[in-house]
Amino acid sequence: MAAPLAPRRGAEAAGRRWSVLLSPLLLLVLLRARPAGALVEGLYCGTRDCYEVLGVSRSAGKAEIARAYRQLARRYHPDRYRPEPGDEGPGRTPQSAEEAFLLVATAYETLKDEETRKDYDYMLDHPEEYYSHYYHYYSRRLAPKVDVRVVILVSVCAISVFQFFSWWNSYNKAISYLATVPKYRIQATEIARQQGLLKKAKEKGRNKKSKEEIRDEEENIIKNIIKSKIDIKGGYQKPQICDLLLFQIILAPFHLCSYIVWYCRWIYNFNIKGKEYGEEERLYIIRKSMKMSKSQFDSLEDHQKETFLKRELWIKENYEVYKQEQEEELKKKLANDPRWKRYRRWMKNEGPGRLTFVDD
Repeated sequence: MAAPLAPRRGAEAAGRRWSVLLSPLLLLVLLRARPAGALVEGLYCGTRDCYEVLGVSRSAGKAEIARAYRQLARRYHPDRYRPEPGDEGPGRTPQSAEEAFLLVATAYETLKDEETRKDYDYMLDHPEEYYSHYYHYYSRRLAPKVDVRVVILVSVCAISVFQFFSWWNSYNKAISYLATVPKYRIQATEIARQQGLLKKAKEKGRNKKSKEEIRDEEENIIKNIIKSKIDIKGGYQKPQICDLLLFQIILAPFHLCSYIVWYCRWIYNFNIKGKEYGEEERLYIIRKSMKMSKSQFDSLEDHQKETFLKRELWIKENYEVYKQEQEEELKKKLANDPRWKRYRRWMKNEGPGRLTFVDD
């Protein structure tokens, strides 16, 4: 009896293995083989045809669709609906009238827009493309109502306005600080006296000013002189309209074309023709070697730039020697700095990586 059962058990095991292998394939076939009906629950008017809901044909124009919608909307509006004798429509009760009203509104929203109507007609003509219909339906429903270009423009303008006022605030803080530095305040006061501006502030007339008003006016005069005489560079420089983000974006094509022209001239003059670098080109190479931005390099003193040119730092070997000298000088300064000595002592005795035990 045991011998005949062996082939049967082997066949059952092989059948189970085949069923396990075929089940994912069957599932895939079932998922792809969606019903061929064009009207799908959850899309547009559901299982109802939007054209039949409004009582119009597929060739109806916008005016005819709008007219049919207004008639049905007045008829099935929940606040105005009154069942008519022999009415067998969808709205026999106020609740069903509300459902019919929503269905009519959905049909009108679907057919009044040309793009949505085109997607709906495509769904009626190609019912087999089930997932494509879902994609087009929800991509239009979830699409932003406001034009993205308007959002980007408003955002860039808001950032530019914030930049402008932030830079002006930093610039005014820098001027206020310089007005407290004796070196600049004495010079500005002397210039104001030579121009007779301080005398005008102290003039007495019918409208006699108080001491606080005179002091504030003199302070503003000194600040204005500092603004006109001192060229602040770097992060506290006077804000320029062309530096704002909005104008940078507008001028980006111009800057790109200018850079391409400049780069081509550089290659032609110095790489092909072998011309010698001018002062501007030498300073540019030095700035690139130091990895400094244009604003940072422009904030350096003139005598520093002259030192760079005298030492011919645009030559790579000379710059490497200069860089090593600066590193050695920095090490000497740090070695003699008491704060650096305290820091090294702390790192040696109590710094990170040192194990200590606390006795309770």
